This record gives sequence, structure tokens and C-alpha cells, in this order.
Amino acid sequence: MNVPSMLLLAEAGGHAHVPGWVTGFYAVVLAAMVVCLALEEKLHVKKSLLVGTFAGFCLITETVIGYFTDRAHPMLPFGPVTLPNGHEMNLPIFIPAIDWSVITIILGASLFVEVTSRSGIFTWMAIRLTKKSGGDPWRLLLFYGVLTVVFSAVLNNVTAMIIIGSLTTVSLGKLDRRDLLLGFLVTEGLLTNVGGLLTLISSVPNIIVGKTAGISFAQFFFVASPYVVVATAVTLLQARMTFGVKGLTTDEERTEAAELVAGFDESDYVPSDRFFWTSVALLVGFILCLAGQSALPFQLNELGMGFVALFFAGTALWFYKKEVDTFYKAVDWDLLGFFAALFVVIYVMEQAEVLALIGKGIGLMLGLPAMLAQGSLLVSAAAASSVTDNIPLAAVLAKILAVDPLVVGETGSNPGSPFWWCVVFGANLGGNITPIGSASTVVAMTIIHRQKLPLTFLGFVKVAVPFALVQIALAILYVWIYALLV
Repeated sequence: MNVPSMLLLAEAGGHAHVPGWVTGFYAVVLAAMVVCLALEEKLHVKKSLLVGTFAGFCLITETVIGYFTDRAHPMLPFGPVTLPNGHEMNLPIFIPAIDWSVITIILGASLFVEVTSRSGIFTWMAIRLTKKSGGDPWRLLLFYGVLTVVFSAVLNNVTAMIIIGSLTTVSLGKLDRRDLLLGFLVTEGLLTNVGGLLTLISSVPNIIVGKTAGISFAQFFFVASPYVVVATAVTLLQARMTFGVKGLTTDEERTEAAELVAGFDESDYVPSDRFFWTSVALLVGFILCLAGQSALPFQLNELGMGFVALFFAGTALWFYKKEVDTFYKAVDWDLLGFFAALFVVIYVMEQAEVLALIGKGIGLMLGLPAMLAQGSLLVSAAAASSVTDNIPLAAVLAKILAVDPLVVGETGSNPGSPFWWCVVFGANLGGNITPIGSASTVVAMTIIHRQKLPLTFLGFVKVAVPFALVQIALAILYVWIYALLV
């Protein structure tokens, strides 16, 4: 994914001096938005409208404040946007403020899954996995948990959650175990952020920190993979206890489950062999192109992951060229509107230096004793990324670490410093604290609501925080051990 335009503007010196009272004002606005999202169910309002209202309020107030405080250098830098080919376009400020890569990935992946599901491919895969599990819910959770981590590592968190969520819904429906669906979906949503730690390209914060620190792809994988393996195993065990996902213990239960799954025939859900195998080819191509997007030839990598998702969605739509409007209606426009508005709010927070304030506060912790500084930095990064976009936060922290002598040392960049990993772990795992902490947890909540399962904003926090605390505690312990070894 490309780094959002707001970071490019900041690097180009788009900020004017922002008075402290303005930063404080928008920090209060950000807190108010989080509170309103927590009370979403009680307010009886869609999250897109709620966050959209805050986005409009932020744009209007910051424009007015910029006019009266510094007319020559308003905080919102209106002006032409320069495209990679050198062409300039005049756009409203809220258009480049949105990370269109995320929007297009969600739109493209959702359409692709919706169309290809007509071929029966996801039902086929779900039934095959269900039969492999022997109808044992615990084994099925293990299968889907590992698959979630792998997909999150090679694709992206959002696409992984969309695909795995679809498979899970079908599998548990076939087993008549919808009582476990909520626990499965929450667990998978949490594991997307664990899987996002596995490689340098699994998430944007990884790319930002890795590039700044000079961490290679191989080094990132070898350092992160032991933690991912342990965190995945612990999360699955914790999910088993939290959601009551029990394995089959008696011969009678196993026999009954075996008879149930033996009656499943995956071919019954394949209406057309031709479309099925075409969908298989499209899905494989979709995964390979997303996983290897940065290595696509002829500069096709410049088009980004969002284009890949939309391209495959458009190709799949040709099989239902007379019914495309049906699939457009199935798109979750509330989810897309929520993300677009959220990016605008975060953009304003970045321009008002709320994120810089958070970053500076976290940067002060580097002066503490080493182990305390590492733990504090990781926890603070996680807490901050739970309520705001972890991309600009990671960028701010990377800039702070890049000039700190405790991190870079006397000889320049030190990719082995444990402080880099504090930011990587914190920025990714913080997304598991609230349902707005990461795009994948938002998607998980959307699937949960679509399945009419009872889980509110506060309900998610109540369930997810114990998982997040264990994952963060493991990350702190892992960073401490890493620091002793390097």
C-alpha cells in the first residue's frame, strides 16, 4: 500500500505552527468520537454517519481556525495534487486525505468474494475443511486460525478477514454450530493483526518502520516469526477457554460428528464446473498477485493492491454481466463510508499535531531504563494505535527513533535495536484493543452484525482486551529476550 498523502504533505512541510490550544481541542474531539462510537448501539446511528459528522465538523472548524490564526499558512494545505506522472489535479482536501488503497481493497475484495461465492468455491472449501476436522469444533478453530495468520501475512488483513469470515460462516452453518460463530469471528479478527506481524510487507507500519530502520525482509521474518507462532498458539488456546470451543471427547460424539460430516457433499454446491474451476484460477491469481504485488513486472506494481482487488472483481463480474447491479447492492457502503470519514478525521488530527503530540509523549519514554523504556514504548504505541490510525503513528515514532542516539547509536542506523520492534509490535497489536483499532477488526464487526450476532463496541472491547493484554505482554517479554540476544 502507498503511504497516505497526509504523510507526504507533512514531510513536505505542509504543517504550519499549530497553537497548543488547537491541538488540545482536537484531542478532545478525537476522544469524543471514540466515546460516540462506543455508544453507537444506544445512539441508533450508523457508524458511517457518526464518523462522517465528526469528519465534517473537523474540516469546517480547522478551516475556520486556520483562517483566523494564520491566513497565509492554513493548517489545511489546499492546492494541486501532483500525480506520479507529473500531472497536477485540483482536488478538495478531503479527497487526498483518504487512503484510497484501503477503500479499493475493501471494495474489490468484497465484490470478488461476493461474485466467486456464486461458483460454490467458498462453500466447497468450507465443507472440505469441515470434513478434515471430522466435525470437531476445536480442530476447525485451529484450521481457521492458522489459515487466518497465513492469509494475513501474504495478502492483507482486510482481504484475509473477508475470505476467512465467509468460510467460517458456511462451515459452522453446516455443522449447526452457529452458537460458536461469534467466538470464531472475533478470534479470526484478532489473529489478522498477529499474522500482520509475520513479514515486512504484511502491514504498512511494518514497511514504514522497516524502511526507516534498514531492516531487510529476511531479518524481519526471522525476528518476527517466533513471536507470531507463540502468539497464535496462545490466542487459540485462550479462545478455546473464552468461547467454550471444546473438542469431541467421547467415541459417541466422534461417531455422531463423523456421520454428520460424511453426509456433506461439496459437489452439491457447485452449479457449474466451468465457473467453479475458473473461480479457482481467479482466486489463486488473486492471492498470488496480492502477495507478489510489489514484484509485478512492467511497473504494474505502481497500481497498488487496490487495483489488483478491483481488477479481479471486474473480471469475475463478467460472468454475471447482466446482474452486476445485484452485486453492487451487496456492497457494504456503510463500511466504506466509515473508513473514508475516519481517514479524514485522522488527517485533521495529523494536521492539528494531535498525533505528533502522542508521538512526542511516547518519545520521552526512551530516557527511562532500557527494559522499562522498551515496555513503555510498546504499550504506549499499542494504546495510541487502538484509537487512531497506526500508519501515521508509526511514521511519527519512526522519525523520533531515527534521530535518537539510544536507537541509532554512534555509527548510524541500527536495524537490530529492540526499540524498532516495540513500535512494530505496538502498532499492530494495538488494533486488537478496540473494533476501530484496525481495518480487519472493523470488517470482523461488520460480518458479525451482518450475521445478526449480538456484539456492541463495548462488548468487543470487553472480549478483546484480555486477548490484547496477553499478546502485548508476550510481545514485551519477547522484545526483552531479543534485546539480551542482540
